[in-house]
Amino acid sequence: MTVATAITFTWLGMVLAISFLEAPLKFRAPGVTLPLGLGIGRVVFAALNRVEAGFALGLAACLVAGPRATLPVVFAAVAVVALVVQLVAVRPALTRRSDRVLAGEDGPRSHAHFVYIGLEVLKVAALLAFGIAVLATA
Repeated sequence: MTVATAITFTWLGMVLAISFLEAPLKFRAPGVTLPLGLGIGRVVFAALNRVEAGFALGLAACLVAGPRATLPVVFAAVAVVALVVQLVAVRPALTRRSDRVLAGEDGPRSHAHFVYIGLEVLKVAALLAFGIAVLATA
């Protein structure tokens, strides 16, 4: 489970750094407009989500290949399901909204952003719990 632990804490660190540090701070940088920040965010989160999908597959492979207790599997499943919901249900809504903003439209704020953040918090908690559970059983 050493590989699973490494994957978990690397994934956790990336989500914390990008979602909770880079994403909000980029809009505070001088000269960063909303369209520019959205464009940067789309590129960064597309890359993050691709890497996360790879981490999810790697974690699943570790769980299939090695010994596993029920609770860590549940934590891993919660993290993976949160990612899948983000990619399948929430990201398309965020993309549609950012497309409209980048096209110059002005409209109401999207509630999908808050859903995405909630899923990020859930994913962080699940990854942290999984990592701790795996270390505790090692």
